[in-house]
Amino acid sequence: MKKFLRLSFVTVMAVFAAVPAFAQEGAAGHGGGLFAIAAALAIGIAALGGALGQGKAAAAALDGIARNPAASGKIFVPMIIGLALIESLVIYALIIAFNLSGKA
Repeated sequence: MKKFLRLSFVTVMAVFAAVPAFAQEGAAGHGGGLFAIAAALAIGIAALGGALGQGKAAAAALDGIARNPAASGKIFVPMIIGLALIESLVIYALIIAFNLSGKA
């Protein structure tokens, strides 16, 4: 685990250290590269969290249906509503990422 954390830290530091290398001469210098990194992190983390949440919700619903097939109608509709709400949070993150990338 420590090896993974060290490797992750080195990777993150390498990414942030490389940002000034891509600076263009004469640019306003408002941190356009940092906005791009923030947008990528926003959508990446949101998609990861949404996928994990949807996976757990679907697994729990299917487990409930497998245990009691007669209750599938009462389980299916709330599961779909829950999945839609989880996906809406990912879509909000996508909108935020677009807004951040537009500031670059």
